[in-house]
Amino acid sequence: MEMNTDENTLHQLEDELHTRIYPGTEIMSDVGSVHFISDHSRVLVPQPSADPHDPLNWSPFWKASAMGLATAVSFAQGFGPLALAPMFPQLMEAYDASLAEVVQFTGVCILVLGFSNFFWVPIQTAFGRRPVLIFSTLVCLVSNIWRAEAKTYGSYMGACVLNGFGAGPAETAQPQITADVMFLHERGAWNTLYFTFYFGSLMVGPIVAGPMTEHVGWRSFWWLNVGLLGIVLILLIFLFPETKWHRQHPRELLRQSIDAGNPIALDDKATATTIEQRDGEKQTPNNTLTQTPTAQRDPHLHHGTPSKQQFKLFQPNSHPLRAIILDLWIPIKLHIYPIIEFAAFVVSWSASSFLTINLTQSQAFSAPPYNYSAQTVGFFNFAILVGAIIGLFSNGWLSDWFAARLTKRNRGVREPEMRLPTLLPYVLIMLLGNFVVAFGCQYKWRWEIIVLIGYTCAGIQVAAIPAIATTYAVDSYKPVAGSIMVTITVNKNVWGYGFSKFITPWVEEAGFVPPIMLNMCLIFLWCSFGLVFYIFGKRLRGLTAKSSVHEM
Repeated sequence: MEMNTDENTLHQLEDELHTRIYPGTEIMSDVGSVHFISDHSRVLVPQPSADPHDPLNWSPFWKASAMGLATAVSFAQGFGPLALAPMFPQLMEAYDASLAEVVQFTGVCILVLGFSNFFWVPIQTAFGRRPVLIFSTLVCLVSNIWRAEAKTYGSYMGACVLNGFGAGPAETAQPQITADVMFLHERGAWNTLYFTFYFGSLMVGPIVAGPMTEHVGWRSFWWLNVGLLGIVLILLIFLFPETKWHRQHPRELLRQSIDAGNPIALDDKATATTIEQRDGEKQTPNNTLTQTPTAQRDPHLHHGTPSKQQFKLFQPNSHPLRAIILDLWIPIKLHIYPIIEFAAFVVSWSASSFLTINLTQSQAFSAPPYNYSAQTVGFFNFAILVGAIIGLFSNGWLSDWFAARLTKRNRGVREPEMRLPTLLPYVLIMLLGNFVVAFGCQYKWRWEIIVLIGYTCAGIQVAAIPAIATTYAVDSYKPVAGSIMVTITVNKNVWGYGFSKFITPWVEEAGFVPPIMLNMCLIFLWCSFGLVFYIFGKRLRGLTAKSSVHEM
């Protein structure tokens, strides 16, 4: 649970509700004599502290600033790496390279991007989100200057590698920041926003790169990236406060009270004095279990502001090496957790459905009978973008609404699995899109059918399916949200790199249908396990309920 509920109260809740409460299970309404901090009659999960600097207490302005800039980083860092498709012919000419060779500019960047998070996420855990966003954006800025100036194939490949390294946080930082700043009932919409803007940047990149390549040269596109990243970097420095905030686990409170020689009952933790956090910050324990009105228990809810400490370049940590080592090990360990492995495979193959379009659009539409220009091929990505926007507005609302309805029917008890049924409509949309793209490109259908139906469906599913799967995993193992994103990203990008290696020659040899249909079948296979997890997911969470990952 994220409620920071002590063991005695937890057992009381289980007795009254006649259910087992495992990590990930949340109580969304008052139960008997147990009362929680609420907002408009909605129980807040996690429970905020009474500290005005707690990110959960921040005013709407500061929450919007943090989430807006996290979204801007996801967009700006993702804008360039997959924008090369419309400029492949020009890159082939500039570097005297084959199509397969220039496709590797994208493939290598994707591979490095995934593994770079073994560097960024430990730093994020040890020293905070703020330094990671600032320094990664600076690395991306430098790499885009290099891309614009590279004169040889090897030099340009080096710029792609550096760009991939710098862009890692685009895939891992925002879900963690969302968990830092937003309450549980808000996360479905915000995680969908993240996936929409991140994948949206991958869609908008080719739209902009195509006409710029044709009219002002492909190098100008990278200078545009430099300007965009520069603006984001300045805003981060002045308007993005640190969101990392340690919320103590009940066992941690118990150990502290025993070590201090004052073994108070955990029921009385709400009246305890301010407790020193692991990373050197102060935090007032949550006053969650009394009938005192919310305004008295947390007078700073919706009115809090960041402290000066939260605007420092990094946050002090008394055990940084330990934090870094743990974050290097935990993403590997998480592969044995079925829920996280499910999310990793669903996200990986859903994203590869979009990657298929990105890597094959020039191959399909620059050749006869279409013979379209780089600008036209780039503009086709508008359909994917429109689809992503549809996915944003439909899934964010649908996921949270559906989970809320099931929670109400379940007497106020929310299970992470309640989001999974909303996968169904988007899986059907994914199947339709892949069929249209594969057979349309193979048999040279009218471009309107391929683009308006196939590409739009690809955009809808890539905004929705990864958001549902990722939110499910993070809700189940929230303390290691950053490590979950590393596990997912590495899995996704290793497959993406492999796919980029073989899809071009495979299409040249066998046509569009075999690789795209195989990829579609794998997406359907992994998503179909959603039914298994809907039925047995809580039992699987029970098997890992005592794991140390819940105390990170």
